[in-house]
Order: sequence, then C-alpha cells, then structure tokens
Amino acid sequence: MPPPGIVTPALISAIRGQAHLPRGCWYFVAGVALNALNLSAEIPTVFRHAIENGAGSPDTKVGLEEKLEIARKMRESLVKAAAICGLPKSINSLTELKRITPQDLLDEPLHYSPTSRPCELYDIPSSTILHRGQRYFDMIYGKVSKRVMSQMDRSGTEDLGITARLMYGYLLSNTSVLSPSETSYVLLAGLIPQDVNPQLKGHIRGALATGSTVEEVKAVRDIIIRICEASGMKRLDETAQSGWGWKAPIANL
Repeated sequence: MPPPGIVTPALISAIRGQAHLPRGCWYFVAGVALNALNLSAEIPTVFRHAIENGAGSPDTKVGLEEKLEIARKMRESLVKAAAICGLPKSINSLTELKRITPQDLLDEPLHYSPTSRPCELYDIPSSTILHRGQRYFDMIYGKVSKRVMSQMDRSGTEDLGITARLMYGYLLSNTSVLSPSETSYVLLAGLIPQDVNPQLKGHIRGALATGSTVEEVKAVRDIIIRICEASGMKRLDETAQSGWGWKAPIANL
C-alpha cells in the first residue's frame, strides 16, 4: 500500500513550479490524482495550501473571491472525477474536503449552485443536456468520436454507451466552473494513476482539442506522474503480473 503523508511542502513546491503548467490548475489536478490513488486524506493538505497561498503566484494575499473560486474548482474537479474514478472515491474525497472547508467557502443545498446542475436535472429537457454532452464528446475524440461511441454501444450491452452519454451530458460537458481544458486535466489526473493507456491516449489528444498547448498538456501529465511516484507507483517489470505501478510506458504526446 502507498505510504501516508506524501503531500510534503517539497512536493507542493515542485508541482506548483512545473514549467509550462497552466495557471491555477495545480491544486485540483493534484486533488484528483490523490482521489484516484485513494488517498483522500491527503487532499486537505493541498486545499489548505491553495487557499492560504493562492492558485497562482505563491505567498500573495488571497482574497475571499479567489478562495471561493479555489474551493469551487476543487469540489467540481472531484465531482467530475466520479465519471472515471468511481463515485465512492469522490464521496470520500469530498467528505474529507468539507471537513476542513470554512463555512463561507461552501455551497450549501437549496442555495446558489455555481454549476446550475440542479436546474439542468429538473428544469431543462434531458435531450438538451445529452446533445451538449455529445458535442463535447465529439470535440474530445474528433474524427474517431463516432467509432468510439459505436464500440461502446456494441460492447455486449448498449448500456455502456448510455452510461457514457449520461456522464458526458450531465457531468463532463458542464463547464460553468471548470473550462473544457481544465476538465481535460481532471480526466488526465484520474486516468494516469489507473494505468489505463487506451483511454489516456484519447484524452491526451482531447486536451489539445480544447485549446491546450502540447507543452501545457505535458506539464500537467508530468505533475500527475510526480504525485503517483511520490505515492510509490513505478514502472513495473514486463514480467510482473501485479504491483503498484504501470505495466507499460505512460501515454504521451
């Protein structure tokens, strides 16, 4: 099992200082990677550092508006991570996060929702949301989007394709809090720790389709790998049948 206490000041400094890293994404990328690694207890350390030091340049005065943005992006990243890491992990991570979040940085039920998902669920026709999800899916997968969706529809159960459409419609294509590029970083942070290269290859290319540069995607990839390695993951020997790590080289651009 990975050792506890991997989020050290040195690790935070390293991932914040990664060259070409898109501004203001390091903390939620780290949070999702820790979520995927089932290290939800480490997420509060990242969050505290972000709201105390800011999402951009460290050691600057952080106002309430920026703290609220950080809190909302961290929560939204963990909600979207449920699509690829599983709902139980997101539940545990969001529970840990709420435990240490100041009251004025929470979005409580029956009040303002920054994502408007309650409205989308109850007041907007599902066809509208599902069409939005399909457009987002097509943007990510480009020329091969129809083939990818067809493979899921013909996987032995059409329900796999239905599940993908629901996740893209109601979770991933909602860009009210996280932009399309930021959502792609969430997906990379959830996929790399799981050693699922076929899906990772598609989403690395998909990140470029959202407007990210090659250097930015590589920088996001690098900090996720750094977090995974800090947890004890490593490249496994080709003959290894099991272990904590990657069975093949991690997909790259």
